[in-house]
Amino acid sequence: MTDSRDSGERLIDPFGRSIEYLRLSVTDRCNLRCFYCIPKGFKGFEQPEHWLNFAEIERVVRAFSELGVRKVRLTGGEPLVRKGLDQLARAITALPGMDDLSLSTNAVLLEPHADRLRAAGVSRINVSLDSLRADRFQAITGGPLQPVLDGLAHARRAGFSPIKINMVAMAGINDDEFEDMVAFCLDNGFTLRLIETMPMGSSGDAASRHYLDLQTVKRRLAKRYELIPGVMPGGGPARYMQVKGTPLRIGFITPISQHFCETCNRVRLSVDGTLYLCLGQNDRLELRPLLRGGISDDGLKQAIVEAIARKPEKHTFRENPRRMIRLMTMTGG
Repeated sequence: MTDSRDSGERLIDPFGRSIEYLRLSVTDRCNLRCFYCIPKGFKGFEQPEHWLNFAEIERVVRAFSELGVRKVRLTGGEPLVRKGLDQLARAITALPGMDDLSLSTNAVLLEPHADRLRAAGVSRINVSLDSLRADRFQAITGGPLQPVLDGLAHARRAGFSPIKINMVAMAGINDDEFEDMVAFCLDNGFTLRLIETMPMGSSGDAASRHYLDLQTVKRRLAKRYELIPGVMPGGGPARYMQVKGTPLRIGFITPISQHFCETCNRVRLSVDGTLYLCLGQNDRLELRPLLRGGISDDGLKQAIVEAIARKPEKHTFRENPRRMIRLMTMTGG
């Protein structure tokens, strides 16, 4: 089959950045309640009739693929709470030109799904894990730690590679665990990614109170480990260092202290069909009305191209931290 991307169509934003990466949220619901993501008592989740169905999702991803996007990440909420995710994964990996399908998950439900997802074409996973202490994990997320550890062990056996641990670095919460998490990743062959908190939605104030500049964390780790520049496959924003003499890479995701907007190559599609052009801005394209209104495939691609032409240059988390009222779970991770 001829790769339709040979037609020369590409997604290039106004600042010359090539958009090659789609973060695809399949649900805004989650089986955990991390305090920095979903406010306590929040019930404003999208109604299921507004979710894109799998055929609609496949159609959108196909349009992106034909416009040069080659990486897709399944996100949420927690993507594993949506039934039949392996069926969607199989459909996406079958699309011409789709080189890389990955998954972000909290791993609570990963153990029973890992083998099917790996067989369906999901090659690598990112797992949210902010603490290795059961009581602290419960306090942060509202859920138990052991299913996450069990899911990670099963993911290793299923053959996912790499497996990346996403740890949100929070002052006064888990800032005494970085060395423990490094040791955990060394022992298990995982990659570690440290992430600064972001002021997203009504939970953003709570997150901001625990903001920790990762430049200080990097200096702290460098006193204990010899860190050298490292690289990792994937389309994300992490800047990697490698612990010399080991395979361990530590990524630093720094949207506040050292933003990465100049190399942004991604957009986000929410479960209700909203295409968000920037995590920290409100620019968007509502795709669900177009899909359910009978838009043609060419029309769909043209709408996407026109949206990318409006992609902002950068977020304004530092300059205007209260501007972003949209929750992360609504946007997609």
